[in-house]
Amino acid sequence: MSLSLSGTSAGPVPSARARAVIARPPLGWFGIVRLGLVQTSLGAIFVLTTSTLNRVMVVELALPAILPGLLVGLHYALQILRPRWGFGADKGQRATPWIIGGMALLAAGGFVASLATALMASSLPAGLALAAGGFVLIGIGAGAAGTSLLVLLAKRVAPERRAPAATLVWLMMIAGFAGTAGLAGHFLDPFSNQRMITVAAVLCSLAFALSVFAVTGVEGGAQTAAEPDKPCDDMPFRAALAEIWSEPKARLFSLFIVTSMLAYSGQDLILEPFAGIVFGYTPGSSTKLSGIQNGGVLIGMIFVAFAAGPLAKGRLGSLTFWTMAGCVLSAVALLALVIASNIGPGWPLRANVFALGMANGVFAAAAIGSMMLLASSGRGDREGTRMGLWGAGQAVAMGVGGLAGAGAVDVARWLSGSPFLAYASVFTGEAILFLIAAVLAARVAALETERPGAQASPQPDTALNA
Repeated sequence: MSLSLSGTSAGPVPSARARAVIARPPLGWFGIVRLGLVQTSLGAIFVLTTSTLNRVMVVELALPAILPGLLVGLHYALQILRPRWGFGADKGQRATPWIIGGMALLAAGGFVASLATALMASSLPAGLALAAGGFVLIGIGAGAAGTSLLVLLAKRVAPERRAPAATLVWLMMIAGFAGTAGLAGHFLDPFSNQRMITVAAVLCSLAFALSVFAVTGVEGGAQTAAEPDKPCDDMPFRAALAEIWSEPKARLFSLFIVTSMLAYSGQDLILEPFAGIVFGYTPGSSTKLSGIQNGGVLIGMIFVAFAAGPLAKGRLGSLTFWTMAGCVLSAVALLALVIASNIGPGWPLRANVFALGMANGVFAAAAIGSMMLLASSGRGDREGTRMGLWGAGQAVAMGVGGLAGAGAVDVARWLSGSPFLAYASVFTGEAILFLIAAVLAARVAALETERPGAQASPQPDTALNA
């Protein structure tokens, strides 16, 4: 059940411009690394706003944790606009302006958010109002830049390189998280509001400059001069989105994304409290447990980069296989945590959490690679709209999943009176979602293998344009 995209696609034949873009030589590893620098920059700004500013609000300003939580939630809510940004890249046939514009808004939003945090010390209402504006810029900028970057990768990376490319870009984003946390932490001491604003200004400026360097010249020109016969595509956004939703694969893959990301993120806010309540872990020990899980994620993603990379062959080289395997293994690891909630401290929790992280990493890398492959499947010149639709589903599911997991634990604990049963029931629910996601991934692959046979007879539009 490979997601190979050989053969003709359903619907009208690609436009002249689409064929010109596809005809460009695929990106080499140097070009992929350059684009990965955009993710590094995006991660650097994002960790500043979600980690550093969050800590300053809660600790130095002694504000309720719900306030930064709502601001980050505002960022997630705005990710519903991702299809619109992807559609914009489709209309212009260029992703680069959307990447640069998005990073400019993201950098501006990060700086405004730091100013707002400092302002909260003297005027909380004014600071919160300014912070809301900053996080609106962050949400729009991250959505526009992140979606357009994936579109560019989907268009310019050879299919056999998309799994390792997805892993590499993800790792470079994590490097942005880690590097920024270390450097910002160094320069923020001794802490002051002025120092925080200065660090944010320098970081956001450098991240934007690095992004501009990374994308300049990679995509190439629009090549309009050589395409005088290109038909004009004046379809409005809503019609284009409806057209994408009418494609069975795009619609089914959207359901897969939402289901799998709900399962993936449901553990975010409950794993450390679970370790503390059921296993008696201290705050420091539970934080280390989170590090063990993230280490497993990295190893799982690197594994998929090799397993489904250019040298992979047969079923074991299929992104679909590893997507399904990651979902099933994640379900098994979550069910093991159900057993752990009944056994308690005698259970090898660290090994269990590492296995969960590795399974999550396998799933995540394979799913991103599949997303990049499927973005070009279907009607031509709609890669950005498809990627935006899936990106919106991913972001919204991530935001909802974390809150839903924590809320479900509270409800189950209230109903049962047992924290052990509460965590076990939520982990069971997540495992079921992962198994449903595996079935959906298999169905997407089945639709892909059915496509060539379905095109044995020319479609009317294809015959007309021939």
